[in-house]
Amino acid sequence: MAAHRPGPLKQQNKAHKGGRHRGRGSAQRDGKGRLALKTLSKKVRKELSRVDQRHRASQLRKQKKEAVLAEKRQLGGKDGPPHQVLVVPLHSRISLPEAMQLLQDRDTGTVHLNELGNTQSFMLLCPRLKHRWFFTSARPGDLHTVLDMAKVADTILFLLDPLEGWDSTGDYCLSCLFAQGLPTYTLAVQGISGLPLKKQIDARKKLSKAVEKRFLHDKFLLLDTQQEAGMLLRQLANQKQQHLAFRDRRAYLFAHAVDFVPSEENNLVGTLKISGYVRGQTVNVNRLLHIVGHGDFQMKQIDAPGDPFPLNPRRIKPQKDPDMAMEICATDTVDDMEEGLKVLMRADPDRQESLQAEVIPDPMEGEQTWPTEEELSEAKDFLKESSKVVKKVPKGTSSYQAEWILDGGSQSGGEGDEYEYDDMEHEDFMEEESQDESSEEEEEEYETMTVGESVHDGLYDEKVDEEAEAKMLEKYKQERLEEMFPDEVDTPRDVAARIRFQKYRGLKSFRTSPWDPKENLPQDYARIFQFQNFTNTRKSIFKEIEEKEVEGAEVGWYVTLHVSEVPVSVVECFRQGAPLIAFSLLPHEQKMSVLNMVVRRDPGNTEPVKAKEELIFHCGFRRFRASPLFSQHTAADKHKLQRFLTADMALVVTVYAPITFPPASVLLFKQKSNGMHSLIATGHLMSVDPDRMVIKRVVLSGHPFKIFTKMAVVRYMFFNREDVLWFKPVELRTKWGRRGHIKEPLGTHGHMKCSFDGKLKSQDTVLMNLYKRVFPKWTYDPYVPEPVPWVKSESSSVVPQEGME
Repeated sequence: MAAHRPGPLKQQNKAHKGGRHRGRGSAQRDGKGRLALKTLSKKVRKELSRVDQRHRASQLRKQKKEAVLAEKRQLGGKDGPPHQVLVVPLHSRISLPEAMQLLQDRDTGTVHLNELGNTQSFMLLCPRLKHRWFFTSARPGDLHTVLDMAKVADTILFLLDPLEGWDSTGDYCLSCLFAQGLPTYTLAVQGISGLPLKKQIDARKKLSKAVEKRFLHDKFLLLDTQQEAGMLLRQLANQKQQHLAFRDRRAYLFAHAVDFVPSEENNLVGTLKISGYVRGQTVNVNRLLHIVGHGDFQMKQIDAPGDPFPLNPRRIKPQKDPDMAMEICATDTVDDMEEGLKVLMRADPDRQESLQAEVIPDPMEGEQTWPTEEELSEAKDFLKESSKVVKKVPKGTSSYQAEWILDGGSQSGGEGDEYEYDDMEHEDFMEEESQDESSEEEEEEYETMTVGESVHDGLYDEKVDEEAEAKMLEKYKQERLEEMFPDEVDTPRDVAARIRFQKYRGLKSFRTSPWDPKENLPQDYARIFQFQNFTNTRKSIFKEIEEKEVEGAEVGWYVTLHVSEVPVSVVECFRQGAPLIAFSLLPHEQKMSVLNMVVRRDPGNTEPVKAKEELIFHCGFRRFRASPLFSQHTAADKHKLQRFLTADMALVVTVYAPITFPPASVLLFKQKSNGMHSLIATGHLMSVDPDRMVIKRVVLSGHPFKIFTKMAVVRYMFFNREDVLWFKPVELRTKWGRRGHIKEPLGTHGHMKCSFDGKLKSQDTVLMNLYKRVFPKWTYDPYVPEPVPWVKSESSSVVPQEGME
């Protein structure tokens, strides 16, 4: 009997894979070179084998290590700028001169002392370690000095106390530095060897726990002996550098020497010669230069004098022939003079950037020319066509009679543009309550009070400013009212509501209702610059910095910048001890625009801060004064105004200021009546966008008088019939979630009949939301006065510091 053989129509089932994982190789063999749809549509990426992947990863690690080593070798080396170290003592018991004396190790290298006013600084050259350091110092009480020098320092050396670590003043200084952005830092403890041996171990344990709260996973070194100072120097030289983005994309310079040449016409203005080492990027003479705290200026030329602190100075070997030696010395002197007079670049007037910061508005820009006869005839024809309206009229009505028939949905309105009132003039707040406190001194039988305490109490009462206390009390009351009744205002009785709130409008939905950002712009918007696409402009500028080679003084060169039209006050500040720091500006960074910054309230400050108050800004490398607006930080196209700087959420600060490309840190300070600056908020720069709409909301409130099923009579929202008709199209809401609208007015005293989507409660409140776009005040001032030295007391209040060096 023959075996059965399957025919050509036999069903072919799918073969079982056996549970074995299918690798990349088998998939490529089965595919036979065919590519997937996603691979064809995108750029074809070469898939590497496992061995090639490991080889590529090792190459990337090697490149990163070489880049880090090259950066370490360049910083402080013979071809790079000196390693600038800022020494900051964080406790009043720390002896700064003693610490600086220990770091001046003359056995390690050569020390060049330099007195910059009140600031102690010196240059340490160490050929054995192939490194050179430039040490500067600043007290925590000198707020501007610490923040400005931290912007250009490569490393910050914090000196800690062995028992407490840092005091309240040092803690406040650390808060400001962390908010601004810390470069590489190192912790050193001074005076721990002076403690008994039994207490040294306990002091180290307590200090380690205290350090962990501020500096995670960081250890501290000792600075009591010359040997420990040498170990600290090696630690500073071998540390990995942390970068600050706002200074790595710009060229900056710390002035080692300054010379001023007054102009022939005016002695108050002249040419400022700033000498120092170039850092960050290459300096181009055609770019603008920003001197921190003084403004923007143009450069004339860049000179390249000889390096005053070479790591390996040239040494002339003694010659047998004295005449030959004299000839070599004379030749070297001539070469040095030629190097001292070498000019790297001169400014090109055609390529030099302008100092124009504002647009000069043209008053005739918005004017219209006189129309021609053809345009007038076309306009008449268009009006005839558009004026034709279809109406329902009784039979037999003529066209003339039909024009007098009104539609049922017509609205009464008026312009009232001739009356303009400021929003803040008619806001009613609670009156100030003052209580007289009287205290009687009791006669005591025993002498328990010292004379010092009684004198202190008398001095305390003399220092109290009653006017400042009254203003602060009023601000606290306004802030409390804003929290309890947000945006609610009372309708004035002496001014019609349609005139008082003529600039406001009602919105169906704050989130979805349209609002043109170019509508009703103020006159100040004609003075600012605006980008068509800020993000693309920023990317193109940053890409040009990374790829394009710029002509000028390269990083590490010792140069002299000739800055023109500089006031003599800049030199006077430098001679008084303030550091002089200059940053090269990127394109467009001298122009005025609208800056938006995201900030959070500092937890150490609880005083109320109202919108449009003058504040002091530290934005990246700039420092200026301005009056900002506060608004909610949302993703919508409209953002509600906040009248006070709240502490429970992040807010956006809007202000007129020069353009700055993010990333950049932001610090907000408030100047008190005694001249001290108090930190109130910290954050970062978000964008430069004049079209960001800040909308102010005003809530008018009324009370139900008579309640029916879904109808109610509301009073006290308006006080005349015309106002009810004017605001009739605006939607109403209640605090308990009901929505409605005005049906009709009742009488002449502002009562109105309203319908709602449900029955009202007698204790509910009827509200009407009105909106208006607001703009910041133009109060930009680049000059910020130096603050009074301060310390922070235990009760978190800032008090003046006496006897600060």
